[in-house]
Amino acid sequence: MNAMGIFGGTFDPIHYAHLRTAFELQQGLRLKEIRFLPAGNPPHRDQPCAEATLRLRMVRAATAGQAGFVVDEREIHRTGPSYTVDTLRELRAEYPERSLCLIVGMDAFLGLPQWYQWRELLPLAHLLVAHRPGWRVPGTGALGELVAKCGTDRIGDLHELRFGCIYIHAVTQLEISSTDLRQLIATGRDPRFLMPDPVRELILETNCYSL
Repeated sequence: MNAMGIFGGTFDPIHYAHLRTAFELQQGLRLKEIRFLPAGNPPHRDQPCAEATLRLRMVRAATAGQAGFVVDEREIHRTGPSYTVDTLRELRAEYPERSLCLIVGMDAFLGLPQWYQWRELLPLAHLLVAHRPGWRVPGTGALGELVAKCGTDRIGDLHELRFGCIYIHAVTQLEISSTDLRQLIATGRDPRFLMPDPVRELILETNCYSL
């Protein structure tokens, strides 16, 4: 089965920590495709600083040339909040026979009960949790019960089943955040070596994070 990784986020801006996580999951879990979905109107955080079309351009620039990295712009064009469950429903309708694997960081996973219709995610896709040092997998409560019920350490389950599993995978932790990058750029410092050069060039060209 051609398993598809689904990597959503504001990508404001996209940087090497995003890309390295996606690459390690693609390689380690044998994912045929990693689909990047920049959020248009993220419901769980402040509005992005860079406009949606510019963030889309940055994601396209960052992923160009990497086999299996695909950019999906549906959330950019959708009206209203960019709810993940709506995107998964659309993808499930388009790819009824494929394994769908939603990629989330451990911090996002711990906040999952605050997501819109969060219990509808696993009937649509697997959850791939990118594990970060210092975070612990919950052993109690709603998430603890979910991990006990749906957790797997078998990569084959992600390919043989289309949805329903939680797989936790350690990734290299690069201490880069979009928030810190925006602050760095706003103070006139150069983000070189923290993101791909084509993304840096777009930021410098548009001055999108300048004060």
